[in-house]
Amino acid sequence: MINILVFRAIGLASCARGFFRTFAKVFLAEYNEPIPLALHCVTPAPKPIHTPMNLSEKTGEFISAVQHSLDENTFVKISLGNYKGKEENLKNVYIKRVLIKSEEKLSFTYRYKTRDIVKNYLHDKKITIRKNAPAHQQLPAADHDRNKKRLIGSSGKPYLAQLKITDENGKVLVNAQDKYKQINHYIDILSSLIKEIPGREKLNVVDMGSGKGYLTFALYDYLVNVLKVSAQVTGVEFRPDLVSLCNTIARDTGFTQLVFEQGTIEKYDSAGTHILIALHACDTATDDAISKGITAGADLIVVAPCCHKQIRRQLEASKTANDLTFLTKYGIFLERQAEMVTDGIRAMILEYFGYKTKVFEFISDAHTPKNVMIVGIKDHKSTGHNEAVLEKIKNAKAYFGIGYHHLEKNMGILKP
Repeated sequence: MINILVFRAIGLASCARGFFRTFAKVFLAEYNEPIPLALHCVTPAPKPIHTPMNLSEKTGEFISAVQHSLDENTFVKISLGNYKGKEENLKNVYIKRVLIKSEEKLSFTYRYKTRDIVKNYLHDKKITIRKNAPAHQQLPAADHDRNKKRLIGSSGKPYLAQLKITDENGKVLVNAQDKYKQINHYIDILSSLIKEIPGREKLNVVDMGSGKGYLTFALYDYLVNVLKVSAQVTGVEFRPDLVSLCNTIARDTGFTQLVFEQGTIEKYDSAGTHILIALHACDTATDDAISKGITAGADLIVVAPCCHKQIRRQLEASKTANDLTFLTKYGIFLERQAEMVTDGIRAMILEYFGYKTKVFEFISDAHTPKNVMIVGIKDHKSTGHNEAVLEKIKNAKAYFGIGYHHLEKNMGILKP
């Protein structure tokens, strides 16, 4: 008996070159119409075909094998996979023999992403093949490991080597793969946000809580060497050893407009800042960073909060009864509620001061549960100070039993 299978992998040694085609479509109104078949790798069982031959010979052999198996009553099934045509969500086609009302037919199961469609056809006519124009004009790259397009490449980047992301030849280290992807993901997000703010003769960027400077270096590289804009980038970090390390790397790599300063976010003078970033600043340090950005009139404020203790303590202490008590009586839900309330009020305060806000998940929670990013883009047409927003903040605090939010206290808008 013959069992014809379609293998998904291109490049099997047992398959001759030219035997691969895109599986474009397997649809027919009646079985006696032409059947458009184009396959990845079709081999009649039990042994694969090794004899080199051109595509038309292979196609003919396949059609003959199917026809012969039908004529000899040895046909078992055909499985077609890795569909590449225009039919949306079609994944596989399975063909088998069935007997319906004493009439033998071929049953086609069209497997889509969320459903199956079954159609039955007579097979008393000869099988023919219809050839379509090729969908691709160039051969795809044969490399198994495809080079993904990154905004921050790995080669020719001495700072990545000094930060232990790559080796001296620009190859990303095995234990730094995730960090390298994360850096590019951050830059990808920032690149789209930067397009939404006004152009500046010289862009002044501050990264608060810069740590070892992974993002700070990459952002400077992207702004100066990719976008070709004039930029002054400053990393603010409390730990002196990291400040010294990052300044040394900046000097060694010729990043003349990148500096790192030792100090706290709270005491940093942010005047003249156009873009302010604070990723994973702990608890109220995120509020300090946001207030620095608002005070400076920054065009873009981007924060990824870490820890929400200030509001959670108040929720635990007040034990205010509301419609969500059935949830917040559980510690895990209380923690999540504290996060949402804290960040929701942060977004409202940004709106009060004339910022258009976005709140979204920027990385999977498989990497870290602290995966929410708050973005404020200055609306230069807005005068801000909408009293209705302050009323919403006041009502939210009353509902959850919150005395104050650190950011509203910083900005002097705390109302009794």
